[in-house]
Amino acid sequence: MRAFEYASPSTKEQAAGLLGNRWEDAVVFAGGTDLLSSMKDNLSAPQRLVDIKQIRELGGIGYGASSGLRVGALVTLEELQAHPQVRKEYPGIAEAAEGVTSPQIRNRGTVGGDLCQRPRCWYYRAGFGLLAKDAEGKALVPSGDNRYHAILGNAGPAYFVNPSSLAPVLIALGAKVRIYSSAGAREVALEQFFAIPKTDNDRENVLKPNEIVTEILIPAGSRRTASYEVRQKEALDWPLVSASVALDMNGNRVRSARIVMGHVAPIPWRAAEAEKVLEGKAVTEETALGAGKAAVGQAHPLSKNGYKVQLARVAVKRALLKAAQGGA
Repeated sequence: MRAFEYASPSTKEQAAGLLGNRWEDAVVFAGGTDLLSSMKDNLSAPQRLVDIKQIRELGGIGYGASSGLRVGALVTLEELQAHPQVRKEYPGIAEAAEGVTSPQIRNRGTVGGDLCQRPRCWYYRAGFGLLAKDAEGKALVPSGDNRYHAILGNAGPAYFVNPSSLAPVLIALGAKVRIYSSAGAREVALEQFFAIPKTDNDRENVLKPNEIVTEILIPAGSRRTASYEVRQKEALDWPLVSASVALDMNGNRVRSARIVMGHVAPIPWRAAEAEKVLEGKAVTEETALGAGKAAVGQAHPLSKNGYKVQLARVAVKRALLKAAQGGA
């Protein structure tokens, strides 16, 4: 690991002032479960680490029947899944946090860190760049080992999958993320927070080098939510695919639905076609199957990951049936 400066501000204003205009100037350090490993692997070499763990206003969970849920960026995954009002009012969020099966990661990793973590693509982690190209500029993923890569949003040049455990369910619930810099605060719909990079210098989200995620805001509302993941093993691992749904019901029929898939695209993937299939219908085996098929209707699997199409179809179906039966 290369030498770096270390700063531990006590306010978000101080923290913002310590960040720079380039990613190599300074980075935000919270739980560190992703950042430290990337620094050890020389994927990141910031000149300064800005440790935000002492900033109290970035922690805490608050809930109001009319205002909804507020989750500080420094809230750990363990705090999130154990919070009684999260479990009662937003069970799908607690379920997604529980999906991170390592107690060590849940107790150290933060909500903000989960949303901002870098891709787990093994080409990227091996030093071939975010877009995984060889020395001549040729993309390595399409003709290489792409078992765990994207089946949607993969027309190029990005083929990795978004690794966030919480993003699909938060997007399904219409969450917003609040961002702070020395220029002030701004809010972004979480669905618009993620971006597919076009160059190796781009990032996977809309954050600028001098900005900090401060909190996540989830609106109130009576929705049936559920998530379903397909994994190779129960021990700590990233899912092969996941699906999160939020259903606004009118009796036993769907007034509106939001369906978001994870680990299938460079961004959490909103399945708008599947949502339309459900409008005005009861959630049955047949309609859930139809929604699952629609969710992957535009999929373009690579040479070795065609199996993910079927897994995604099943994940959407089972998440919908689970939500219809009362949710997580």
